[in-house]
Amino acid sequence: MTYHFANSADRRTVPIIPIETDVFNSWLKKQDTSMRLWVKSTGFKAKPGSMSLVGRNDGSLAKILLGLESHQALWSYASLPLKLPAGKYRIDARMDRAGATAAALGWALGCYKFTKYKSKIRPIKMPTLVWPKDCDRKMVIRTADATALVRDLINIPPEDMGPPELSSAARKLAKRHGAKIIILIGNNLLKKNYPTIHMVGRAAEKAPRLIDMTWGRPNAPKVTLVGKGVCFDTGGLDLKSAAGMLRMKKDMGGAAHVLGLAHMIMDANLNVRLRVLIGAVENSVSGNAYRPSDVIRTRKGITVEVGNTDAEGRLVMCDAIAEADRENPAMIADFSTLTGAARVAVGTDISAMFCNDDSIAKDIYEAGEDLEDPIWRLPLYSNYRHLLNSKVADINNVSEGGFAGAITAALFLEEFVSKNTKWVHFDIMAWNRTARPGRPVGGEAMGMRAIYQVLEDRFKVR
Repeated sequence: MTYHFANSADRRTVPIIPIETDVFNSWLKKQDTSMRLWVKSTGFKAKPGSMSLVGRNDGSLAKILLGLESHQALWSYASLPLKLPAGKYRIDARMDRAGATAAALGWALGCYKFTKYKSKIRPIKMPTLVWPKDCDRKMVIRTADATALVRDLINIPPEDMGPPELSSAARKLAKRHGAKIIILIGNNLLKKNYPTIHMVGRAAEKAPRLIDMTWGRPNAPKVTLVGKGVCFDTGGLDLKSAAGMLRMKKDMGGAAHVLGLAHMIMDANLNVRLRVLIGAVENSVSGNAYRPSDVIRTRKGITVEVGNTDAEGRLVMCDAIAEADRENPAMIADFSTLTGAARVAVGTDISAMFCNDDSIAKDIYEAGEDLEDPIWRLPLYSNYRHLLNSKVADINNVSEGGFAGAITAALFLEEFVSKNTKWVHFDIMAWNRTARPGRPVGGEAMGMRAIYQVLEDRFKVR
């Protein structure tokens, strides 16, 4: 990605004046008559994300007025790259390091476009922003690159982003950072005891696989990321409707997230022994597809009755989580587009989070608030565990009724985590349904910036 930053200003650089909505009236009173008249004539009220171009008498651009909620409102800055005319700009305001970094990150995210499949692209000369003073440039580029990776992987259609292509993306990332990677394919999953990943993906033409990447010093604190990599979900024999399949290329969004987060961790050189585990499959229909009422013995030895083949994500993840837990890591974090119930509970913009450690959950929530990466914790309510009871196996992959679907899915995954392992589970949308500044329709990173901040705070840079 190109983010269109400049290192220094010149005499033609146009200042951007950020104005918080709450102080707009007092700001306006301090302006000269011509500026007050201009603001009145244009109807500018400093609403978040609003903008007014102020001209000189000779017709040239003098300054930009930008409305925002606070000086750390990155999404207001994200509106600028696609709105401003070509030229060089600088932010004319005193900002602390966090505010300057948020402004620059907003600009960078606003530059994102997914044009891979556009045959005719009209070249547009983009505006350039002078790096804000005191901005953490490495953090901006690291975060913007990770977000672009997540978005790109999700946006690519399933024909070009099946299990082999997802594996290739992981290999490319591993090579970039000097990480080790092992990929188990097809029947090798059975030989190495990953039966649920194999079961879900065996009906597809593109064989299922486990992506296993490690990085960092062996004696550093172990942090393991687990991602759901269902590259397309038909629902299996419990087939989805046509409408239900329209966005199912995003069902590998969890895998995309852990790769993006892994990039941030490795690029920052955090003091961790990182491991990334992704079950990469397509949930397809064929003569050897797994069936409702099948029973499978998982990697951990727990037997699972298949109540619904469209609840495949938790099956793909449970063996990977069991393997992650085997090493007694300092933390396991998993990401998945797991349930529609989570979207009913918190909507499409908020990441639903489950966590068995109050301190970690609190830190992630607060980081999300600070970074405009909203997260809401839902309960691991153990009294709902009986809803997953099976008459023929240790557990069913779905509950008997339609209530508390996000919670029962999390409780299913919790079965594969030891009591003393700190674990956080994100049930995410991974998709923007409507276009907003810096957030075009399509794949989206959710919760990634917040948990990265917590990991950086806890494990530090080497």
